[in-house]
Amino acid sequence: MTESHSCPVCGSNGSRTWLKAPDRFHGQEKRYQLVRCPGCRLVWLRNAPCTAEMGQHYGPNYDRLITSVGEHSPERWKARSEALSRHASGGALLDLGCSSGAFLASLKKENWRLFGIEMSAQAARRAEARTGAEVFVGDILDAPYAAESFDVITCFDVLEHVYEPRKVLERVCCWLKPGGIFYTLLPNIESGEARLFKSYWYGLELPRHISHFSPDSLRYLAHSVGLEGASVEARRNSALEYSLRYVNDELLQRIGIIRSSLAEAPPARLPWKIVRKMLRWTVFAVIYHATALLGPGESIHAVFQKRA
Repeated sequence: MTESHSCPVCGSNGSRTWLKAPDRFHGQEKRYQLVRCPGCRLVWLRNAPCTAEMGQHYGPNYDRLITSVGEHSPERWKARSEALSRHASGGALLDLGCSSGAFLASLKKENWRLFGIEMSAQAARRAEARTGAEVFVGDILDAPYAAESFDVITCFDVLEHVYEPRKVLERVCCWLKPGGIFYTLLPNIESGEARLFKSYWYGLELPRHISHFSPDSLRYLAHSVGLEGASVEARRNSALEYSLRYVNDELLQRIGIIRSSLAEAPPARLPWKIVRKMLRWTVFAVIYHATALLGPGESIHAVFQKRA
């Protein structure tokens, strides 16, 4: 295990336990400890698995889910490219954690020179084939780019996975040209759903998510490395059904009923699809609107600019 006593963003000591929770996606029993920094308010995973062990906490089921979401969400990538266009219209763009290139593909016909960083060699090669981008295979901090190489750097649902978020943001600031744009999305630990479901919130994704940001803690980190906030807001990106699934799994387990984890769950059959649709119109809709009263949206959408 990797010991972590001081805050990985601001270095403060005195962090206290925030909550403990297991890896509910894989149905594991081991509980992990999340702590909160008294300074910048970052929540992070204490004693995270070391890099050599972390791969076993992902696995083919997780990879398949992430790839499926990326490949079957063209409207998502279109919305992100349109959001980016309000801040930049072309130049050299680097996508951190580009996977198989779904976002880069949405920019292929625009005025962009495309680059990416991806841990999976297989996904990187696919991204290159479909987009013409140059993709570095490996860790973000090992990428060999020169200072002031990029007009835009994007980072979607990646920053929460990295061990050293401050070093990653320092590298982002170094790689950006003066006035360059950093556009990132990540889960919001201060969201209404996070507050309601606590250890059952799907967005915790323990131990794969190491750092858990709020808009304020993300602003603190960005500003401390030389990035100024152009736009930071929380938007709805509900994972309500998955969180309710985790609650239901535990209730069933307490009465002796053990079912497959979410990672191994088979595709829904027609009867359940009908029931689920009815629940979405009734019970789920009520809970969805109630979470808005408890806090802001589940996803942070942030655009920062490097100081000129």
